[in-house]
Amino acid sequence: MPRMRRKGDLPTKACVGCGRPFAWRRKWARHWDAVRYCSQRCKRQARAGA
Repeated sequence: MPRMRRKGDLPTKACVGCGRPFAWRRKWARHWDAVRYCSQRCKRQARAGA
């Protein structure tokens, strides 16, 4: 049985859009290296500004 991990033990990155740190999520497990934004909102704002 897998052990539970604490939120503080998860890897983190800084969002390209807002600069805030965000933590790993299970839905990003397969492509964590490609994740750049913390949310859809940051992604939309980055595209609108470009």
